[in-house]
Amino acid sequence: MSVRNTARDESHFRNRLAEIQVTVLAGGVGGAKLADGIAQHVRPENLSIVVNTGDDFDHLGLRICPDLDTVMYLLAGVANSETGWGRSGESWRAMGEVKRLGGPDWFALGDLDLGTHLTRTHLLADGLSLTGVSHHLCDVFGIGADLLPMSDRPAPTVIVTDEGQLAFQTWFVERQWQPAVKEILFPQDVRTTTQVTTALSKTHILVIAPSNPFVSIDPILNVYPIREMVTDLPAMVVAVSPIIAGKAVKGPAAKMMQEMGMPVTSSAIASYYDGLIDLFVSDVRDEDFPDQPDLLTMKTDTLMVDQGDRSRLAREILTFCMELIEK
Repeated sequence: MSVRNTARDESHFRNRLAEIQVTVLAGGVGGAKLADGIAQHVRPENLSIVVNTGDDFDHLGLRICPDLDTVMYLLAGVANSETGWGRSGESWRAMGEVKRLGGPDWFALGDLDLGTHLTRTHLLADGLSLTGVSHHLCDVFGIGADLLPMSDRPAPTVIVTDEGQLAFQTWFVERQWQPAVKEILFPQDVRTTTQVTTALSKTHILVIAPSNPFVSIDPILNVYPIREMVTDLPAMVVAVSPIIAGKAVKGPAAKMMQEMGMPVTSSAIASYYDGLIDLFVSDVRDEDFPDQPDLLTMKTDTLMVDQGDRSRLAREILTFCMELIEK
């Protein structure tokens, strides 16, 4: 293909995408990666990213929002590429001193990262909503997309294990997600924000990122009325599997599936989202296929190692969805 044709194809793609409103439901590293890939193609004013806050908690007197920060740092280009979380160029003097003084150091906060948590806690104490704080931080980091917490109210996820109930971060970080999961509990009285419902109501393509379905996506869907709106949306709803060839790319999704009696397959993820989605994206390395006859499927390389991979996968998904919308 000539350079001229390539440029014409890119222009055509961007012109088609210019009027498309995209919303992403995301949590964790996988969600952040695909959100970043989509942000490379969609105009900032046309992109909303609704992020899980079920992981949020208070630590050392500070309000910590791990998933919001993971997405924000990656969009801003300041994420730690080695860990997938936290800041690049980080230092750890403050946390080293916490440890020396006998404080709780099981949840590591780097010095740059602490600046985010200190500012968030200060602004919340001043009366700003979590959504308002997110907008403020994104403005400072130069992020144009609308990064939205799923709710302004605390909505903590609780993990019921064979050792009893554990707060999410206790199970996930302090215990390294080793206690076997028996059940996941979400609060039943949490509503989303006007900003989220407005974004959903305008959406043409809704992407459920390859985040952990049980502790990253379910907390979002549990917040009223997000599940109801996703179910009723005229938009194209697409989910990307977090499972590749029987394994989770990162985190405890595969282990949780085994503990909950589910086969560790992409097909099981598709079945889990039954009734919500129109299109399911699985990896080329997966041999199984969803057995839902009305579900559209797409196979591609879903492994996102670098920014190029993120951009490629996002473009493939957006192109496929736009072709379906235009039929």
